[in-house]
Amino acid sequence: MLLMAALLVGGCGSGAGSPAASPGPGTATTGAVTPGAPVITIKDFEYGAPLTVAPGALVTVTNMDSAGHTVTADQGQAFDVDVRGSGGTATFTAPSATGSYPYFCTYHPNMRGTLIVK
Repeated sequence: MLLMAALLVGGCGSGAGSPAASPGPGTATTGAVTPGAPVITIKDFEYGAPLTVAPGALVTVTNMDSAGHTVTADQGQAFDVDVRGSGGTATFTAPSATGSYPYFCTYHPNMRGTLIVK
């Protein structure tokens, strides 16, 4: 029984060393890829071509690299998700205002992409 409790406690947490932020607009939720949803696929430390979505669309991010990445908007807190490597996924809600939203990876700042909302 004590061993089971130790395993349960030891399995909690992300290991990142910082508390998790409470979800808000444009924050990550992990889970399965939603069929038909717009997808940003990270592969070979690249985001791929700019993605065009409707305002408020649910965007799925899939990370095919072994390293973890983020999709972090240049503009304030429009969106910011952390995606684990090796097939990890996360989702965020696109901004409701139309426009072009450049983003980057906080772990690898040379990685740049653009989300177009229209």
